Amino acid sequence: MNVETIRDYCLAKPNTIEGMPFGATVLVFKVNNKMYCLMALDEQPTTINVKCDPDKAIELREEYLAIIPGYHMNKKYWNTMMIDGSLSTKLIKECIDMSYDLVNKKSTPKATKK
Repeated sequence: MNVETIRDYCLAKPNTIEGMPFGATVLVFKVNNKMYCLMALDEQPTTINVKCDPDKAIELREEYLAIIPGYHMNKKYWNTMMIDGSLSTKLIKECIDMSYDLVNKKSTPKATKK
């Protein structure tokens, strides 16, 4: 995956908006006004931060060298993924999906949950 395919994948998720609240080098994707994916545009390789279940976050870090504790994030819940070709597209999408689902579930008002 690359910057464009990650951006397209995130924007295809319901109620996702993008912005650059931290400057021109970090693209942020939000659902219900809460961040679920941050992409560093000036990093080589590109990196993304995604939210994760704490136990799964540790498991992924132990299994993949390209996944480390979230840079500038709560390391219990966030991972940084280096998009360097060593991680499969499937895994990257699964991690984005998990992040989106965790944030969307927690940030959706109870009256609108089904």
